[in-house]
Formats: sequence, structure tokens, C-alpha cells
Amino acid sequence: MPPPEPALSVVVPAYDEAEVLPEFARRLRPVLDGLEAAGLGGYEVLVVDDGSSDATPVVLTRLRRQWPQLRVVRLRANSGHQAALSAGLARARARDAVVTMDADLQDPPEVLPALLAAGRDHDVVYAVREDRSVDSRLKRVTAAGFYRLVRRLGGRAPEQAGDFRYTSRVVVDTVLQLPEAHRVLRLVIPDLGFDSATVGYARQARGAGRTKYPLTRMVRLSLDAITGSSTAPLRLASFFGLGGAVLTSLLLLYALVSFAVGRTVPGWTSTLAVVAGVGTLQLLCLGVLGEYVGRLYVQAQNRPTYLVASDSLDPPGGQTRT
Repeated sequence: MPPPEPALSVVVPAYDEAEVLPEFARRLRPVLDGLEAAGLGGYEVLVVDDGSSDATPVVLTRLRRQWPQLRVVRLRANSGHQAALSAGLARARARDAVVTMDADLQDPPEVLPALLAAGRDHDVVYAVREDRSVDSRLKRVTAAGFYRLVRRLGGRAPEQAGDFRYTSRVVVDTVLQLPEAHRVLRLVIPDLGFDSATVGYARQARGAGRTKYPLTRMVRLSLDAITGSSTAPLRLASFFGLGGAVLTSLLLLYALVSFAVGRTVPGWTSTLAVVAGVGTLQLLCLGVLGEYVGRLYVQAQNRPTYLVASDSLDPPGGQTRT
């Protein structure tokens, strides 16, 4: 018999976070217990183990013995941060709201009361990183550029808002009905248009371990985010193609006029520059188109973005729920 339906689910994706999980639990549990004592109506902390290869499953099993509200969902393989978040949303049992956050303690658990307080009047509350001094300059600059680009392309994501947020049950159910496979929730949820608010906080240093988002993963997330939320890059490719055609026409006209007045001088440099320029534009346009064709291909395959191996809420020997 499963426990009663809680009012709040806290979804936490975790990949190789064995070092930081004990401290994460030590800081998060008092906050949630305090909210429950104040009339929250029950909670669960749903940690999605994203196919960790370290001692994360062992640490979570140990923590569960002391924390009944802790629930562990293990994925069969590392599926990525956004897929783990989606798995958590799909299995969250909360009747009122879901809060998503990372386990690395850069999103401080102490901000939760402010999120829930703002959530009384709004369907979505974004935790906005007002102070990122603990991050490297490169990360701050690239993050600012990413959000600026997203907003220029028509996105509604609040600047410096990641995946630390409050969402009402109706928002979660709406997200789960979306057919797209590789959704980036930090852009998808704002585009749904639900009533929202923001809560500012100072981003903290990682509690332990190392980041699971190196530059390559950040670039991949950015590409998924942009191509998954906007068709503007396709138009950009069209504009590049049109601009290249105009430039080529002007160069051809100039060559014809120069030939007519006898001013043509054979030169490899100019020829190479024109060919290289046009070739670069073509490759750029093909690359942008390839990103969208790739997404269509993945969507047509209709493969699941994650597979659940186990759920601690399931009875021993029972079938894992889909």
C-alpha cells in the first residue's frame, strides 16, 4: 500500500553525486520538516538517480533508512539532466505542486519557503540567480549570452533562471502531455504562458564533487534549447542564403562591368575569398537545417528518453510502474 499522496514533491536529478548527497539531505530535510510542521500537508523528495556509476545508489539507500519521505527512482542508463527531470515529473505524486532542484547545493534548499510562499498566488515561480560570483567568468558570460539570445529568438525564459523552480500540479500535468522528446524544461515551461513570479537568490559554491556540465554538455543543451523552442535559426539560414545570393549577384555584376571596361586582373586571392565565403554560408545553413532534421528524426523514432530500472515506492518483487 503506497503512502498517502503528499502535497509537495521535490524532484532532484542526481548523477554521480555520492559526495554531496549526505550534506544535501542534512540541509534539505529540516527545511521540509519545518514546512510540514507549519501545515504543508506532507511531502516527498524524489531523487532520480540518472544511471550513476559511483556510490550514489548506496548513499541514497542509506539515507532512505533514516528519512521515510525520501524516494529513489533509478534510471537504467545515464539519460541526461533534462530526461531525469522529466522522469521525476512523470512519477511525482504531489497533489498540489512540484519543486525541481539540483543536488549539488548550488541551489540552496533554504530558498524553498520563499518559492512556496510565492506559489500561493502563481502557477510557476522561478528561482533567479541574482548573484553568480561563485561561478567562473566564462560561465557567467556564456550564461548571460545564452539567455540574451533565447529572448531575442522569442523565448520567454526569465534571465538567469535555471531548473530551480516551483510548478503547480496543473503545470506539471500540462508538461507531461507535450509530445516532444528532448524538451528543455527551463524554456518549455515559460513558453506555456502560465502566471509566474520570480524569487532571487545567491548561487552558492558546489557542496562537493565536480560539475556534471562541462563545456560540451552546455553547448549541447544550448543547441537543444534553441532548436527545441524556436524556428528563428531556420529563418536565419534563409537570410544567410538570401544575403549570399545578393552578394554573389553584386560580385557577378562587378566582374561583368570590369570585364567590359578592360579592368579585369586575374587573381587567385579574390577567387578563393569568394568561394570560401559562399562555401562557409552554405555549410552554416546546412548545419542549422541538420539540427532540425536530426530532431525530426529522433522524434520519428519515438524512443523513450529514459527507462526506469526501479522505484523505491514499488513493493519488493513488484513490477516497476511506467
